[in-house]
This record gives sequence, C-alpha cells and structure tokens, in this order.
Amino acid sequence: MSVVKRSIFWKILFFPFVVVYATGVAIRNWLFDIGILPSEKFDTPIISVGNITVGGTGKTPFTEYLVRLLQPGNQVGVLSRGYKRKTSGYVVSTESSTPEEIGDEPSQIKQKFPNVLLAVDANRRRGIKKMLNEPNKPDVFILDDAYQHRYVKPDISILLIDYNRMITEDSLMPLGQLREPLKSKNRANIVVVNKCPSDIKPIEFRIIRKNLNLFPYQTLYFTTIQYDDFKPVFPKYGSYKIQKNVVENENLGVLCVTGIASPAPFEQYVSTFASSVRSVKFGDHHKFDNDDISKIEKAFNSFPNKHNIILTTEKDAVRLKGVKMPDSLKKVMYYIPLSIHFMLGDGSTFDKQIVEYVDKNRRCLRVS
Repeated sequence: MSVVKRSIFWKILFFPFVVVYATGVAIRNWLFDIGILPSEKFDTPIISVGNITVGGTGKTPFTEYLVRLLQPGNQVGVLSRGYKRKTSGYVVSTESSTPEEIGDEPSQIKQKFPNVLLAVDANRRRGIKKMLNEPNKPDVFILDDAYQHRYVKPDISILLIDYNRMITEDSLMPLGQLREPLKSKNRANIVVVNKCPSDIKPIEFRIIRKNLNLFPYQTLYFTTIQYDDFKPVFPKYGSYKIQKNVVENENLGVLCVTGIASPAPFEQYVSTFASSVRSVKFGDHHKFDNDDISKIEKAFNSFPNKHNIILTTEKDAVRLKGVKMPDSLKKVMYYIPLSIHFMLGDGSTFDKQIVEYVDKNRRCLRVS
C-alpha cells in the first residue's frame, strides 16, 4: 500500500491551496446535506459506482461485474458522463458507437454487453429521465463514476478504494490525490478495497478494517483483479497462443502499450510470463494518432527476440481499433481483459445484497 508522500516543504507550499479546495468541497457537500442543493430520488433502483481519488480504481471492471450480475432478468441501464468524448449532452450508444462519441470506457462496456441500454450525459438527472423514456427503459440503473454527482440520490452507493493508494494514507488535492476529505466515505453503503494482491496477509485485512473505521450500516469487501486470457485486438488476424509461464516463453518479447492511470500492475503481470518486457506509455485516456503508431512500431521493431507481441489493456484496445496502422502490427497486437474476484469468500454475500435489493424494489414498483 503506497501513496504519494510529500516533503515538509511541499506540504507547506501546497497548504493554502489545500485549504481553499477543502473549503469549496465542504461547502458543496454541506449544501447537499441540508437540502439547499437538491438530490433527486427516482423510483427505479439506482446503484452508483465511484471513488474519492484521482485516477483509476477499477470502476469499469466493477461496473461490468454488476452488469453480469443483474442482466439476467433485468433490463440494465448504464449511465456514464463519457469522459473525453467529442460529443455533448445526452447520447444513447449503439454497437457501432465510437470512443469519440461516447468515451472509451462506455464503448468497452457496450461492446461486451450489447443488450445493455447505455447512455452518456454529464447531467445524470437528465440522463436518467431520458433513459426512462427509451423503448427499452431500464429496470435498474448503474451510474459509472458518480460518487461526486450528488444531484442524484442512489439507492446503493459503492465506493471503490485502490489497495495501492489507500485513502487513509492520502491527502486532499493538490497535496494528495483525494477529491474529497476522508469522511466522505461515510456516504457509501458499500466500500470495496479493490486491486488487492492475491497473497494479501490476514493481518492486512484487519489493519485496513481498523483504519477505515466504517459505520455499522456500511459493508466492506475486498477484491482482486484477475487477468483473463489474451485476445487479439484485430480478431481477423487470428490468435497467438501464449503460455502464462516465463519458462515456456523463453524467447517471447512483449511490448506493453498503455494509456491508463496506473500501468505498473499491468507491466508487472506481463513480466511473470515474458522473458523480455518493454513499455511505451501514454497518458490516461490517450487518443492515439499516427505519430503514436510510429513510436509503437519503432519500439516493437527494436526487440532482439525471435518471437515478439504487443500487449495492451482492454480500455486501450478500444481506442487502438480505430487508428490506422500497418498489418504487421495488427497481427501481433493483443489485449488482456480484466475481471473482478471477491476475496474471503464474500462474492456470494455481495451478489445477494445487490440482487435482493433490486428484486425487492422491482416487485414494489410492479405492485404499485
């Protein structure tokens, strides 16, 4: 577990800015708490997924987990703001929607779950109301990255925390990476410490529980990220069978291409089965262009290994599909899907908590 540690000099330098930022956040939350800023409640069950830190905490894989859980028997609606899309306002996605139209993460979700009603709108209240007027209106909503969007009052609020950047050890922006003060965690019904190492020690679970100091109404879960089987970014070029053991890949070189907030875990995983690993890194949600492809091609061609491939993340694959590149790169480019797995045998407990709430409230709506 680690967060950015600042020296005394930087703490003194940033302190006035932290005070200004903290005051602004506190006033905003207070206005919501006393009702001057309205939080609208809807009859349809709403589950919010989000965080209070800057950067990735695994929101998209967790949203996909919820979709898989709820899709049987429910028309699921996913509403996102569509970060870094080129459109504005309310947009309903189709299977052909591009990242430029709806954002890379919504595009990823729609491609995996074509039957989901997925829309993007920075105004979540407006988005929900418009989705409820669609022909296939949702039985349940999942709001992606909506912890700070308090104009909608969710039925279940899920706060994700990155194990590698614990909020109990962090500071408010700009000194740290917290969007809100630590006490904002109290709004969550469910807290999930995500990206835990698979070999986490029992004492660490206890330490985290103690440090988070949650209320009795809050449920705490621990999850880990599992890397699934590799898939070609361009399926028509076939697939290359990769053994997940470095001994069996003695001559395999892997170029990691990433445009995510925290590429280190991805690169570390690749190093467990590749004999040689190099990286080309871009900023989070990076929009790839021709110059980037040239840079990737140059780095790939510099490998001395006999057998080389390019591995990227699922989110990056969505954006790379729309970029013109030579067939030589398409033939060797793969991505690694991610999935969420609950630890301590708590997966069934979480599933039951979510499904029973949604089912009960759907029944209430049908009766009324």
